[in-house]
Amino acid sequence: MHSYLQLPRLSWRFVPVWQRNYLVWRKLAIPSILGNLADPMLYMLGLGYGLGSLLPEVGGMSYITFLAAGTVAYSTMNAATFEVLYSSFSRMHVQRTWDAILNAPMTLDDVLFGELIWATSKSLLSGLAILAVIWGLGLYGNFWLTLAIIPVVALVGFCFGGMGLVMNALSPSYDFFLYYFTLVITPMVLLCGVFFPVSQLPPLLQAVSAWLPLSHAVDLARPLVVGTLPDAVALHVGALLAYGGAGYVIALALTRRRLLK
Repeated sequence: MHSYLQLPRLSWRFVPVWQRNYLVWRKLAIPSILGNLADPMLYMLGLGYGLGSLLPEVGGMSYITFLAAGTVAYSTMNAATFEVLYSSFSRMHVQRTWDAILNAPMTLDDVLFGELIWATSKSLLSGLAILAVIWGLGLYGNFWLTLAIIPVVALVGFCFGGMGLVMNALSPSYDFFLYYFTLVITPMVLLCGVFFPVSQLPPLLQAVSAWLPLSHAVDLARPLVVGTLPDAVALHVGALLAYGGAGYVIALALTRRRLLK
């Protein structure tokens, strides 16, 4: 068996990698948070109030409430994806930070896992920011149930962080990321019930949507926003964990082959 195909060997040594990324991010924390918050907020408030004023209730709730629930998942996905693509790629390929870290008693398994947990942590902040807006505007049914969105947001960040690391391992340059956004991220946003119910799609696209990770994220978040418990919680949680875990394992093998020649 090739060495890069070995299963991950994890340890607590990923913590310094997480800490290093946090200390760098802390210097620009406010602009970073505002930058991650601006895009989903524009969609939520612009479409929610603008388009929502023209629509009747969607799925038994106001359109802005419907959209806000989807925006939590969408914002978290975006934050995790941007972190493991652009930021992690800079540390790996441009700044060569990973090369320096690997000169310490550290394995690539720990470095990559530290990047994944950092992306999860950073995306959690974006999801919490949208959740705070939901609380501020009163777009929820039961406040205590909305607290359950916090672990959901972390799970979504883990899922899309793991998936994004695969592209990070394959990409020769920043330009390559456009393919991932165009062919993977954008279709998921349009097919997974962020802006409109999946039931409005043709049956074939509904079947495709059911397999996409963002659908599982939205199906967990939306009921919690409106004050009900989600259906098939184990299925959705298991799917998000599987996507994120499989992404990490595949990304680790590809990154080993790329860096440890």
